[in-house]
Amino acid sequence: MTPTLANLFELPSPLPAVEETEILAVGKGVRIERILSTGQTTPVGEWYDQEEDEWVTLLQGEAELRFAEGETYHLKSGDHLLIPAHCRHRVEYTSENPPCVWIAVHGRLQSSP
Repeated sequence: MTPTLANLFELPSPLPAVEETEILAVGKGVRIERILSTGQTTPVGEWYDQEEDEWVTLLQGEAELRFAEGETYHLKSGDHLLIPAHCRHRVEYTSENPPCVWIAVHGRLQSSP
């Protein structure tokens, strides 16, 4: 297998009207994605309830995640968090300018001590 070079900040032009998810790599029990958000949020009344843990980092932009237990996190560039499987959450806000560039890692994950 040969190396593949790409740039996380190369964005489509024009920016998409819907959130765009690109799978960057997959492996045994793990999936790495780049997510591009341009103002999209989770539809009213819907929650993410995922089978796998998700580690997410916001490389660019600002976003707000709300959890069913009542916690809300305002993320800015460089922030990251580990969301355990079945921890219900939703996206309440994503910036349009600059657009949000996320990296999400899905799998059986755990925080380092």
